Amino acid sequence: MPIKLSDVMNHATFTAADPVLRAGAAAAADTQLRWVHSSEVLDIAPLLSGGELLLTGGDALVTASDARRVEYIRQLAERGVGALAVETGQRLASLPSSMVRAAEEAGLPLIEFRKVVPFVGIMQAINSMLVSESVAHLRRADEASHEMAVELAHGSSLDQILAVLAGIIDATLELSSVSGVTLGNAGPNGAGTRPEGTGSPTDDTGSRPEGTRSPTDGPGSDEEPGHTAGPGTGGTVINIDVPVRGVPSARLIITVPADGDINLARVAGGRCVDILSLALLQRMPPGLKEVAGTALLRAVSSGSQPWRLQQLSPAAGIPPSATMVAVVVRTSTSQQLRVAMDKILKKSAQQSASYVDNAEVLALAALPFDGAASARAELVAALEELPVEAGTMTAVGPLAAGIENAPWSLSEAKVALDLAVNSSLRAAARPTSDTGGVVLDVENLAVERLAAQHLDQRARQDFVRQQLGPVLDHDTRRNSQLLETLATWLDSGCNTAQAARELHVERQSMHHRLQRIFELCGGDPRGTGRLAALHLATRLAAP
Repeated sequence: MPIKLSDVMNHATFTAADPVLRAGAAAAADTQLRWVHSSEVLDIAPLLSGGELLLTGGDALVTASDARRVEYIRQLAERGVGALAVETGQRLASLPSSMVRAAEEAGLPLIEFRKVVPFVGIMQAINSMLVSESVAHLRRADEASHEMAVELAHGSSLDQILAVLAGIIDATLELSSVSGVTLGNAGPNGAGTRPEGTGSPTDDTGSRPEGTRSPTDGPGSDEEPGHTAGPGTGGTVINIDVPVRGVPSARLIITVPADGDINLARVAGGRCVDILSLALLQRMPPGLKEVAGTALLRAVSSGSQPWRLQQLSPAAGIPPSATMVAVVVRTSTSQQLRVAMDKILKKSAQQSASYVDNAEVLALAALPFDGAASARAELVAALEELPVEAGTMTAVGPLAAGIENAPWSLSEAKVALDLAVNSSLRAAARPTSDTGGVVLDVENLAVERLAAQHLDQRARQDFVRQQLGPVLDHDTRRNSQLLETLATWLDSGCNTAQAARELHVERQSMHHRLQRIFELCGGDPRGTGRLAALHLATRLAAP
């Protein structure tokens, strides 16, 4: 039987902390735990693999900003952490409301410990239970691996090999290539859940054989790739990368029913990766260009040395000396979106490569040497028209001369996305059309990127206060919107009529607002050196 959060909350070591569930109650009842950790580090998420109960005394949260607290919750939820328990009373008086809201929105169970208890006692008691469960999981995972190896040795199809694992973990499986082509699938009752007339790809080119299903052909999983888990339709979806010769070449998507054992599925799926790698190597060696493209983007993302990028670029079909632009998309439907992204890239770029990395789609486009700027603008416009899920955020990096500068373009795009999530990019963080997503052009965010990379938070706050202190105080006391008015007016090039239209106010009301702003800021800034300082401050000010 899987150990659930509800079981742990009734354990004697846990109840001694007087726990109260503050958020994520809907998910708490069915949340299965894999391990219990304690940490005071806010950047712990990348070190977790999902299913953990995380305990923290809240020391780091005391001094963290509200934005950083919300980001902490978001990162844990994206990583698939089972629950977060925070001790209050000593350093942290109470759970910040921003964290409670963020946890509720993310579906992350958030527990408040109202009494001080030794975390080591909770960890020893609960983890001993989880270890016993893990031993049983490993035994069944080894059984699955052995039976799959037997099927592989007998020349069985991918569907038949997957059916062994599906039957043991009582889940539905799909194995797809990194380009989204379905290679094999199976349900808990047997192999081959594909519609009649489809087959398992066995060609050596990595191309889509006739009859196989692409994610664009119909409904499919909308979960993140990578070794992650999250709630899906009618259960939980676990995604595990399957490498061939060290390069991620396929993805195993495990859909565990609501009453299934998620931890068994995670352990057994990870245990059987080597068997699936051998099966893929026998049946469908990945195409050189696709493998090289994936390796190139992974190298660009990790900031590899230029010589390594120069080595991988030609094999991926991208000239090393070409003018590059990087694109980063953060979405919960990364695999489906990648297919649509590739279509846009084929129209806008001479050569391109894309790769899904957890909740991000990374892409690199080589643009025409003559007219690269206009080609980039066309790419931005095409992405703005791309229908996406609400909440999807896309950033287009700056033009980069040569493959050696591609990591810079990618990192600048990621900085823009982080700024849009954590700061006051009001205009930039609004959907540009009815597609439901946001497209950020980093060229319009040069000021914000410069400040984020070269000024610490205190320096930015001090500068904003020096320039806009009276305006901020007025908005706080009167619940007015003078800061938004000033920002809109400055962004419009001090065009009062245009700013009034954007704010949906009468022109006379706009003049009254500006007059009040000028009085608070020491006069009309036009024609003075204060204009640039005020504009910079409005771009850096928190909402």
